[in-house]
Amino acid sequence: MSCKNCVVSELQFDILLEGKNNLAMMDMIVDHFNRRNLTITKKEQYVTIQESGVREFLDFSRDYMEPEQIYFRIDEMDWKTIADIETVLEMQWIDDVIHRNAIASYSQPIVNNKKEIYAYEVLSRFTREDGTLIFPNEIFTAAKSRGRLYALDRLCRMAAVKYAAVLKKKTFINFIPTSIYSPEYCLQSTVKLAKLLQIDPNQFVFEVVESEQVDDIEHLKSILNYYNEKGFQYALDDVGEGYNTLEMLADMKPHYMKLDMKYVQGVKNDLEKQLTAKQFLKTALEIGATPLAEGIETEEDFEWLKQIGYELFQGYLFGKPSLEPQRSIR
Repeated sequence: MSCKNCVVSELQFDILLEGKNNLAMMDMIVDHFNRRNLTITKKEQYVTIQESGVREFLDFSRDYMEPEQIYFRIDEMDWKTIADIETVLEMQWIDDVIHRNAIASYSQPIVNNKKEIYAYEVLSRFTREDGTLIFPNEIFTAAKSRGRLYALDRLCRMAAVKYAAVLKKKTFINFIPTSIYSPEYCLQSTVKLAKLLQIDPNQFVFEVVESEQVDDIEHLKSILNYYNEKGFQYALDDVGEGYNTLEMLADMKPHYMKLDMKYVQGVKNDLEKQLTAKQFLKTALEIGATPLAEGIETEEDFEWLKQIGYELFQGYLFGKPSLEPQRSIR
């Protein structure tokens, strides 16, 4: 099996032409690209061109064609209006970030109810060529727009596995399920690296992110089953957003469930948040998952959650993400 997303090569754009005027120009466009030695392939109503030729096509289409009847896609994603192609072109910088491996792994402690460090969550940070940090939302938005989610997710996972060798503690690593085509193929490099570094698989907890966007539950389950078969553990976050039944959660058998910070911060004095926190705790215990509350910033919220039965905690109260692993809680 091969996957063109496994490497960050030049993007190919499918350009769909509709309308009598646009279709009449297709052969002329193909001939022009061939004369310019620009790669182009004709496929019925659309052509496929390399990113290096997109600007030239755009200039011509704006002057002589009907842009409102021209669409594009990359990596067989949904068709979009040609006006949206500028965003994809402007975010080409994400390719350079991935090529340069411009990533640094930060860690944030996860503690038990005695404030002893139980684990670390590894968080990825990225830099531009001048060394300035790129906000996570900016980097993942760019990767999604250019079909680079797989490459970026793989880069993050591999860096986090290497960092786990330094942490020598249970390590939570985020992954994006929608970026993985086949767990047996896409995740084999992660498994091999862990073995090469002689890290016990039980040290890893792979945490599903973007839970609310998981449409294919069976695909997610295949990923979690693969991790489980290799000896890794996994965690679910945003429970209640992406998983709508207790039976579904029980079927997934998560080892950990994370209560989102929007229900944690201020829970001591908010009855609605308290009800959510209690129901979440009940669900976690019923399916055999360890409950973890994240985003804790005050002693009051920590004490309240601890008293009702939460076992693990994460947040600025115990430590912010840092390059050097924090070894104790002050």
